[in-house]
Amino acid sequence: MKNLFSDAFATAKHFTRRALPLLGGALLLAGCGQSGQKTETATATGAAADTSRTATPPAAGDAHTWWKEAVVYQVYPRSYQDSNGDGVGDLRGLISRLDYIKSLGVNVIWLNPIYGSPNDDNGYDISDYRAIMKDFGTMQDFDELLKGMHQRGLKVVLDLVVNHSSDEHAWFKQSRSSRTNPYRDYYHWWPKEKGTPPKRESFFDVKGDAWAYDALTNAYYLHYFSRKQPDLNWENPKLRQEIYSMMRFWFDKGVDGFRMDVIPFISKDTTFPPIPAEYHGDYGRYYANGPHLHQYLQEMNREALSKYPVMSVAEGAGVTAAQALSFVDPARQELNMLYHFEGMSVGQVPGSKYRTPVPGRYSLLDFKRVYTKWDSVFAQKGWGTVYLGNHDQPRMTTRWGDDRPAFRAPSSKLLTTFLLTMRGTPYYYGGDELGMTNIRFKKIEDYHDIESRNMYKQLQASGGDLTKFLTAQQLLARENGRTPFQWDATANAGFTTGKPWLTVNPNYSTINEAAEDKDPHSVLNYFRQATALRRQHPVLVYGKYELLDAANPHIYAYTRTQGNDKALVILNFTSEKRDWPMPAGLQANGAPWLNNYPDFVAGPTLALQPWQAVVLPIR
Repeated sequence: MKNLFSDAFATAKHFTRRALPLLGGALLLAGCGQSGQKTETATATGAAADTSRTATPPAAGDAHTWWKEAVVYQVYPRSYQDSNGDGVGDLRGLISRLDYIKSLGVNVIWLNPIYGSPNDDNGYDISDYRAIMKDFGTMQDFDELLKGMHQRGLKVVLDLVVNHSSDEHAWFKQSRSSRTNPYRDYYHWWPKEKGTPPKRESFFDVKGDAWAYDALTNAYYLHYFSRKQPDLNWENPKLRQEIYSMMRFWFDKGVDGFRMDVIPFISKDTTFPPIPAEYHGDYGRYYANGPHLHQYLQEMNREALSKYPVMSVAEGAGVTAAQALSFVDPARQELNMLYHFEGMSVGQVPGSKYRTPVPGRYSLLDFKRVYTKWDSVFAQKGWGTVYLGNHDQPRMTTRWGDDRPAFRAPSSKLLTTFLLTMRGTPYYYGGDELGMTNIRFKKIEDYHDIESRNMYKQLQASGGDLTKFLTAQQLLARENGRTPFQWDATANAGFTTGKPWLTVNPNYSTINEAAEDKDPHSVLNYFRQATALRRQHPVLVYGKYELLDAANPHIYAYTRTQGNDKALVILNFTSEKRDWPMPAGLQANGAPWLNNYPDFVAGPTLALQPWQAVVLPIR
């Protein structure tokens, strides 16, 4: 969902509510929906017995599992392919592109939320966990999509968004109807007669206040994100069983896993004590430390995850490196992996609420330090992830590379090399395989995103520098990554025959799938080479990672070692030529496995072109 928030916390998560995709809370409810599927109403009580798939899940300590060896490809459905000319990407459009996705060499498709939603936060505000959003199609369309994926050997992971629901969910409508309603305790309420609720920060509220007053019952409800996204009360065991039942519903359909949106936030101390001083300005870290969080995740594992051969990944909002293994140590039987936000905070002003970039973009030294630290977290047990873009982030090539015409392709290829040669499951955002770039909107009216709009309103109310803010948004705003996929050079990049919901980047005439597919040296075909290389060489999946030349501010170099297999990865993170002396004791053991330039000469000193990336077998 929420890909996290402003930079308000140290690990800066900027949520999209979002794509953190995975699930949400769901109750087993009666009623008829699309295709005869049950939809949620406020009448269900308890979970029904579910029939699980026959496949046996891997043992908790199994070292080699499919989700470790996978390359995850994230699809933002609204922006991928429109099939009916309404300007919004949909499931039938995605079905028409499955052969393309298969050609990429990826294994898993992560879909941002497709559930019933009024779309206050692009689907991260869910009003029906067992229905498909009308913009995207029907449950029959989803069933056909799932079948098409599995026929091609692709697995599908959905977003689980269960820290909050939409205020238009039947549960919340019942909850707010009276203080004695059976659904009252499905959410967090604070009676007005108790006075002003203790301070809690909202990431998407214009005033930053996580308590919203509701006159109907003279009480406040909690919402860490938008006012239309009330937080679910996980302290209520009935609510938890509703969620586990909903998860089993999707698993029984054949879904292969969940990405769990802001899942560390689900547990709250319902006395709502004052936030300790150590967390001030870092609310995400406080929210990720609820008293029963791991108890609930272990219960989720017992009730749902362990019954199926599926993968689970936590959006690690507010989670520090010291806490990560609490989520993914196999012995704890909670989740498979977690992704952190510390990498995304590199190059942003610490403590800034408005995603403010530091002058000079970012320090490669900081970048190397963060990714080396997080690799060490999972060096002995557990499993990590690596990503450089998603629906909550700007385009990878603009943010971490150089999107000027002379350097766009080589820098994009370098970033792909990094993602596919690090230890941990790589997550790759749809469109980055083309080297798509930021659109750089100039006016606030161009933005649809609740985060950008509300931050602008906050600054406007406080007399902040709006021009500076809009300039920063051109680099870091989430919607840079949500512009429609660029399929070809026809109108609207082949995304839609209608008016696209979000403006298509004008550079689609030269950056598009049709042109790159024909070019053997394109960013797209390099990505295909990189995924094939990762499949061919297990050392790039399981091998030990060791950083070289840590103090070099321009070159990121590391080795991957597994038994007698050893590879050296050399990445020139600059737009200038650089020489790099080979460390003593290392020697090339054949031609490069991967190289984003036509030429490379191995020797005592490596002459690297701008943004050159080389994967070299060594001895």
